[in-house]
Amino acid sequence: MKLSYYIAKRYLFAKKSRNAINIISAVSVAGVAVGTMALIIILSVFNGLETMVSGIFNTFDPDIKISASEGKTFIPDTSRLKLLAKVDGLCCYSLTIEDNALLKYGSREYIATIKGIDDNYTMVSSIDSSMWEGEFKLKNNNGRPYAVPGIGVAQYLGIRVNFITPLEIIFPRKTGSTSLSAENSLNRKFIFPSGIFEVEKDYDSKYVYIPLDFARELTETEKAVSTIEIKFQKNADPDAVQKAIKKIYGKGYSVQNRNEQQAIFYKVMRSERLAIFFILTLILIIASFNIIGSLTMLIIEKERDIEILKSLGADNNLIRNIFIFEGWLISIIGALAGVILGFVVCWLQQTYGLVKLQSQSLIMNSYPVVLKLIDFIIVPGTVLLIGYWAAWYPVRFLTKKYLNKDT
Repeated sequence: MKLSYYIAKRYLFAKKSRNAINIISAVSVAGVAVGTMALIIILSVFNGLETMVSGIFNTFDPDIKISASEGKTFIPDTSRLKLLAKVDGLCCYSLTIEDNALLKYGSREYIATIKGIDDNYTMVSSIDSSMWEGEFKLKNNNGRPYAVPGIGVAQYLGIRVNFITPLEIIFPRKTGSTSLSAENSLNRKFIFPSGIFEVEKDYDSKYVYIPLDFARELTETEKAVSTIEIKFQKNADPDAVQKAIKKIYGKGYSVQNRNEQQAIFYKVMRSERLAIFFILTLILIIASFNIIGSLTMLIIEKERDIEILKSLGADNNLIRNIFIFEGWLISIIGALAGVILGFVVCWLQQTYGLVKLQSQSLIMNSYPVVLKLIDFIIVPGTVLLIGYWAAWYPVRFLTKKYLNKDT
């Protein structure tokens, strides 16, 4: 094995009689290096995007969300809430109610989702850390209610925090006598905005936060809630807490962790990541055809060397291993160069943010990159596997002519 490797290394770095072989070998190394670098960079960018979007979701989504399996609302059982409060690892919970309503500000109208929340909500969610204007305040000292719309809602309606023009919220009545009058079939309530939040475009253009009791009056749901949102303690075991909550809330309830709340997003991200990995792997396979061409020309050039090695007692496996090592060395050098270049590019992006995002964002203004050890294991492993196949295939068939011609 050492002799095969030694001769292969000499063949790789020694000057050939045909300069084209050196050029093809160099192109092979460059092709493998570029493919490896691309895989490292693309996977790291996907890691960064997933981390960034997860951070956005974590601002809005609770650690656990309990909702009714059927229907929009449910009445929280007091005995279950007491058991919930005693679950190990649970920090606090918040009751919320959501529904669509018509918003009117001045002469403009907009349909948004009103989200009524209790006083514990800011302990469950970090939405109050994402204020664009004003402050996240839903009641003053006198108990006067306030609203906090997203920046998308505010921009469409022209809302500013001035406490001069109130926001009108209109919701269909659920109780009362049937009337032909449109006015009598609608609940109308006025509330002043105390602040405007900015998290992410979809959330910003959809939600308006209001106090829970104000939302219940508006929607005429005295005791019902849409969700119970839960915050873990810092050292809690998420799986254990979720199992304990599922025991309390059995059939008829959905108990979702953060990944389950955004299941579609994570499935799409994994699918896209896998698709990109396979596409770039196919490009690497195509680039490896240069290795086949390089080995083919080298075997033809070294026909006399093969005869000399055979006369010195070299067996067929030794000769085959020489050329397999030759091809594999090309892949190893290319993979190492690609990994180093990929790491350097990702580090530069992390440090200096060289490639900027098209849209301006408060979160970040350049493409996020996150380096993961698993990528630096899987990518070189895949490259070396492809490289071994690219070396074995031509050697297996092309050396037959020279190894068996005397038999």
